[in-house]
Amino acid sequence: MNIEILKSKIHRVKVTGADLNYIGSITIDKDLMDAANIIEGEKIQIVNNNNGERLETYVIPGLRGSGEITVNGAAARKVSIGDILILITYASMSFDKAKNFKPSIIFPNEENNLLK
Repeated sequence: MNIEILKSKIHRVKVTGADLNYIGSITIDKDLMDAANIIEGEKIQIVNNNNGERLETYVIPGLRGSGEITVNGAAARKVSIGDILILITYASMSFDKAKNFKPSIIFPNEENNLLK
């Protein structure tokens, strides 16, 4: 039996951009991706603390050290610049392996989205 568990979490980052005319996805500073063990193209859940919206998309890397968190495409209608997001990825694994798995959880600086 496999179960889904928390794999990665970027806790409380600020939206820096919302690009309705982009083809889709969320752009995340590559430093944040690396620290949270998230890869390009990975499915991600976006939780908006400001308005309660929850949505899923995929990740594209942003400029390293930029603090960029840009929600692209139709999902841009679900956020405003300055909103606070929680970004979550999950993994599927056996129940026994899941018992000992440790997720990557990071807490960037809320003001600039950079690692402390």
